[in-house]
Amino acid sequence: MGSAKKSSNQARQARIAEMRRAEEARERRNRVLTIAVSTVVVAGLVVGGVFLVRSQSDDSDDMASNGDGSKTSGKFVTGEDGVRTWEGNLGRNHVTKKVSYPAEPPVGGDHNQVWMNCDGDVYTEPLNNENAVHSLEHGAVWVTYTDKAPKADVEKLTEKVKKTPYSLMSPNDKQQDPIMLTAWGHQRTVTGADDPNVDKFFEKFVQGEQTPEPGAACTNGLSE
Repeated sequence: MGSAKKSSNQARQARIAEMRRAEEARERRNRVLTIAVSTVVVAGLVVGGVFLVRSQSDDSDDMASNGDGSKTSGKFVTGEDGVRTWEGNLGRNHVTKKVSYPAEPPVGGDHNQVWMNCDGDVYTEPLNNENAVHSLEHGAVWVTYTDKAPKADVEKLTEKVKKTPYSLMSPNDKQQDPIMLTAWGHQRTVTGADDPNVDKFFEKFVQGEQTPEPGAACTNGLSE
């Protein structure tokens, strides 16, 4: 049993390491692309600045009109393992305004175009749901807790998150239970840091099959 678990953890770590290497390569390509696009934009401004501004304005209007959360629908279904799974649709539009989510913390839906850093990042202040949901889209597990969570559990979970790429942690006094774990489309309550369901949730959902954008960045986003 111990050997099988060790092999599973090694395989998961190898998978995450490979995704992080792919992420770094993607970021290098994006930097090159950004420079190229910037050059084209500058040239376009010189030739036809008015047209470019109007085009950008039209694009912004289209993005905003899609960000009404209308594509999120469904309900939670609780499995025998205690994990609540969202059955239905979860919108994935990028929006600039606040989103009214059907759950707290949210398990997905329309979100801000900038994600919260989730490379084992621990936050001491509540996060904007819209940014954290984007982290879930990238395959992160989000640990949240209220002021009723025992300090010892918070400290143990903090250490776990810091050691786990594609995870983040923050306080959330709006949620129903003291400690909750959230991934895209999935959520559960745990009794504490030593609850065996913590490890099970991390093993299954950190860059798990539910991830809409596997291997996407968990760095170079917001850090506060």
